[in-house]
Amino acid sequence: MNDPIADYQKWKQQGEGLRAEAKHAMESRFRELLTEAARIAVEYKADFGVPLKPPSQVTAFRYKTSPAKPKAKKEAPKPAAPVKAEAKPAAPSKPDPKVAALEKKLAGAKKKLDEAKAAGGATRVIEDRIYEIEDALRLAQ
Repeated sequence: MNDPIADYQKWKQQGEGLRAEAKHAMESRFRELLTEAARIAVEYKADFGVPLKPPSQVTAFRYKTSPAKPKAKKEAPKPAAPVKAEAKPAAPSKPDPKVAALEKKLAGAKKKLDEAKAAGGATRVIEDRIYEIEDALRLAQ
């Protein structure tokens, strides 16, 4: 007579082996397909000049192209960028609306801080907010 426990353990070992084989096969197939998709995307960009967008369901996968060619093309225009940065301070008559909004928020937060200090309340949250606004302002400028 067959022992049900021994049969079950034998079946479980066979299932685990099959599961490991299937996992390995799926992983290798996935890598093959992803490598081929990345190669096609690079070829598409080289031929048509625009990146190939993945379907909307695929959002987590990114590929990197070879860094030698794209960086070489991007480094050439960089000397022109400081000229643009120097041109911005020459026209202060039109301030950036983002900077103006941040300065307004900063002034309001400082006013709240002064009021909180006068009332003897907690100021840490307000001081943190002021720091965040000042940081955003530095980045915007």
